[in-house]
Amino acid sequence: MSRLVLDKSNKKILGVCAGLANWSGMDAMIIRLIFAAATVIGFGSPILIYILLAMILD
Repeated sequence: MSRLVLDKSNKKILGVCAGLANWSGMDAMIIRLIFAAATVIGFGSPILIYILLAMILD
């Protein structure tokens, strides 16, 4: 299994979703849609999680 790192080459904003996609083997667009849907629905705090992952993984 690969390390969980930011993917700067396939990024849209900070590379968190692309990095999660590379690490999990999923498509980056699916991860982005999950984050967007979670933000709209209000499930947890995906924006905070995204920012924390960007700071930790950088």
